[in-house]
Amino acid sequence: MSNISPLDGRYKKNTSELETFFSEQALMRHRVMVEVEYLLALIGHKSFRQTRALSKKTLNSLKGLYVEFSATHFKQIKKIEKKTSHDVNAVVVFVSEKLKKLGRGDLVPFVHFGLTSEDINNISYSLMTQGAVENVIIPSVKGVLKELRALSKKTKSLSLLSLTHGQPATTTTLGKELAVFVSRVEREIALVKKMKLLAKLSGATGSYAAHKVAFPDFNWPLFSKRFIKKLGLEQSPISTQIEPGDSLAELLHSFIRINNIFSDFSLDMWLYISRNIFIQKNIVGEVGSSTMPHKINPIFFENAEGNLDIANNNFSFLASRITRSRLQRDLSGSTVFRNIGVGFAHSLISYKNLISGVLRVSPNKAQMKKELDENWSILAEAIQTVLRKSGDASAYDKIKKLTRGKPLTKESYLHLVNSLDVAEKDKVALLELTPHTYLGEINKVLENL
Repeated sequence: MSNISPLDGRYKKNTSELETFFSEQALMRHRVMVEVEYLLALIGHKSFRQTRALSKKTLNSLKGLYVEFSATHFKQIKKIEKKTSHDVNAVVVFVSEKLKKLGRGDLVPFVHFGLTSEDINNISYSLMTQGAVENVIIPSVKGVLKELRALSKKTKSLSLLSLTHGQPATTTTLGKELAVFVSRVEREIALVKKMKLLAKLSGATGSYAAHKVAFPDFNWPLFSKRFIKKLGLEQSPISTQIEPGDSLAELLHSFIRINNIFSDFSLDMWLYISRNIFIQKNIVGEVGSSTMPHKINPIFFENAEGNLDIANNNFSFLASRITRSRLQRDLSGSTVFRNIGVGFAHSLISYKNLISGVLRVSPNKAQMKKELDENWSILAEAIQTVLRKSGDASAYDKIKKLTRGKPLTKESYLHLVNSLDVAEKDKVALLELTPHTYLGEINKVLENL
């Protein structure tokens, strides 16, 4: 294939859902929608009622320009753009020509009335992004969480040796460690759902100057606010020619955090697989290495991690760049905005890989048991805490001398506990404790999983 970007080549089948929102054709469709809906809002206002009312057929035809926007429509606009060298103006011409064919050339003067290209663009990009997030990205994230939650529930009672600084620490459960990622992402999703993207429709420098001259008694800011709200966005209270982009940057930052959480998860899964805590399914016909036939590589988590990194680099750049512009407007932001779908596409690839990866692993109970059986030293924390409870001020140092660098076995642990000068109840509790049962309140922590 001759595609430069793997998004349009190797990974096209994994990102095709986003073409509806982030392709060039999608951008043109959204621009047509904003132009048509703006025109309809104008002529529906009392100040414009001197115009002849639209017939139902004409109204449906106008709405059909974006509802049924096709490759043919797109090619027509691109043909106009070749002459005008201006993409938004090409849309204006396209809509105007359609009005003439519908016998409503009288409405052509009101197409793009008082607007600048950025009025159309900022609304279009916000709608495109909002649509992609609501219809593709969030459902895909929830798909990951569904499988991850199921695996977490399945393994919530499987005791696991935790590692802090890569060294044996207290006992946890495999399910609890997975539930951490579910909880973190769910919090971010809740924040994303509360966000409202901002938009402006206030003319060349945000002052409604041309609007006011033409119709001095018209409340343009209120009209703009209502129109933008009808589209599902919120009005940016004050702007230059461009909408500042802060709300969009906030959304991108949320996905940076979501992707960082998933990247953290990918790393942990890679390590669990390396440690043999998880076993990967052997799929007949698949090859793990071009030279080592025995291997089953954790490719889904590795692919996810790499694409998450690319996505976040894109999001970080965009979140920083789209919020800056020279004075009232410069054109550098225009080409930047056209890349708004790149980060979401790489994110989508990652989410799909995470689902595939989670579905291909199963817990290795024997390995988890083996690790815990070999690490009675982790119970040293419990011993020194009980000694503190009994009033021993030097409890930590005392146990450190006995256990640091000197691994405990089951026998040496029991011997140590029997030598303690603590209440009988506490001693019994320590004697009954094992690396497998040193779980604290994990059941309560996971009760709402």
